[in-house]
Amino acid sequence: MPQLRLALAQLNVTVGDLDGNADKIVSWTRNAVERGAHVIAFPELALTGYPVEDLALRGSFVDASQSKVQTLARRLADEGLGDIVVVCGYLDRATGTAMGVDRLGRPKGSPTNSAAVIHQGKVVTSAVKHHLPNYGVFDEFRHFVPGDTLQVVRIHGVDVALVICEDLWQDGGPVAVTRAAGAGLLLVVNSSPYEANKDDVRGELVSRRAREAGCPLAYVNLVGGQDELVFDGDSLIADAEGKVFARAPQFEHGSMIVDLDLPAATGIPVDAHEGIRIVHTVLHEEPLPAYEPIAVAQAPRLSDEAELYAAIVTGLRDYVHKNGFTSVLLGLSGGIDSSLVAAIACDAIGAEHVVGVSNPSVYSSDHSKDDAAELAARTGLNYRVVPIQPMVQPFLDTLGLTGLAEENLQARVRAVIWMGLSNADGHLVLACGNKSELSVGYSTIYGDAVGGYAPLKDLPKTLVRRLAKWRNADAVAKGLQPPIPENAIAKPPSAELRPGQVDTDSLPPYDLLDDMLDDYVEQDRGSAELVAAGFDPELVSKVIQLVDKAEYKRRQFPPGPKLSHKAFGRDRRLPITNAWREDARKAAEH
Repeated sequence: MPQLRLALAQLNVTVGDLDGNADKIVSWTRNAVERGAHVIAFPELALTGYPVEDLALRGSFVDASQSKVQTLARRLADEGLGDIVVVCGYLDRATGTAMGVDRLGRPKGSPTNSAAVIHQGKVVTSAVKHHLPNYGVFDEFRHFVPGDTLQVVRIHGVDVALVICEDLWQDGGPVAVTRAAGAGLLLVVNSSPYEANKDDVRGELVSRRAREAGCPLAYVNLVGGQDELVFDGDSLIADAEGKVFARAPQFEHGSMIVDLDLPAATGIPVDAHEGIRIVHTVLHEEPLPAYEPIAVAQAPRLSDEAELYAAIVTGLRDYVHKNGFTSVLLGLSGGIDSSLVAAIACDAIGAEHVVGVSNPSVYSSDHSKDDAAELAARTGLNYRVVPIQPMVQPFLDTLGLTGLAEENLQARVRAVIWMGLSNADGHLVLACGNKSELSVGYSTIYGDAVGGYAPLKDLPKTLVRRLAKWRNADAVAKGLQPPIPENAIAKPPSAELRPGQVDTDSLPPYDLLDDMLDDYVEQDRGSAELVAAGFDPELVSKVIQLVDKAEYKRRQFPPGPKLSHKAFGRDRRLPITNAWREDARKAAEH
């Protein structure tokens, strides 16, 4: 059987940085050549970054992508890298077809999500994505026009079929045509965002599609953070029977090299199947001389907690660096949320670049102040104490605020301090709120909700506690000091904005609340379904009302990394002005 040495490059790219992304493509291509690879595949839209969103509708950006991929091809040849076959995602434009004509309801300029095949200084052909996802975080039907062909490229005697991301996830389309085309390898380029446990789903999908295609399947994925999305890499290869035998690390940029024994190209090519035209491009008819294969890579899988933690660290690190910041600032209350965010920030960008500010009020407990100071000592972050009472009191004297207004004033004075220090020193302010609080509006808008990024935005309170415990246990296992004081994890959560306040004064216990929120927010179940599931009707009505009323707050909350299948903002979008009300009491009566 013919042999191919394939490189799957998990790139961390930046949307819009065509020059920088091209440099990375050239660098990793050189690395692949030095390691003897014959083919290297880069992720979906690697040249432009992903997702490009409405940049796809800007003609100048599409033109720049088209020009850059041609320049990239010539550069690779000029630098002695022309022999290797390079598959690289880029933004193109449909021409010469019905989809290449502007018309109502289609993206202006007919942009396409494409993958170029580069060889000997030229773009020899391009694959175009067929299935354009329009659910969850995806809005590709708005941005692209679909392809109508399956590209099959003969490389050293092997027919390699090319498809792009969603084409793998949907039944039918080019993947279904791969078997009829007689392909010896199905190569899939992807920018598939992270979700908890998605690696298990992805592995099963790759196995199933390999069996359907009747040939090995190689899957390369993006890595890194882009705004609210995090990409986890996890590139993998399955054989024709669906067994996954090679897997790259999660959340690590780099290149996995694998030697493949593949079926030889068949005789007469098929030109079309099930309405999809099959386009054949021949680069090399003859197989390579036999050579000694290298060992197959199988990166270990991360635990659920390690995976979530890595996703948050990756998202924060790239948001900071890709947006030109060098440091972050957060309010350190001594509670579990800010303690976990501080540990994440130190792991993401280094403790020397993290500023923690303690803002004790007249209601702050000694243990909270001590816990904040201890965390700062354990992690080595920059620590500062700024009491807020001298600033709060003039407001109270002038406005006569009491009750909830006084509580919120304290939170907003803290926010003014953080943003003032941010403006003075260039720090990115981190909001420390979690998904449970954000769900029910348990935060002060323009107070603790202020900031430029929210690492725990998609992490429920019960998972906050679980991750804090895991982070400490991981440190102990490595012979290091745990970063989070045990008291910060063990004590009852409290905003400490009035004497003796704890979260359960206003909310049910977080175990119960998160269970209910999983049904209502994540699963979109109504009040009748929640009552039928055993939740108390009075509590259901209260929680639903809190969630629905807080939509305007969520619209003004900072971005944060998507971790679940239903993240606020990109996945879950509801109207602020909304007269629909779920009635759990009536549901219970029926």
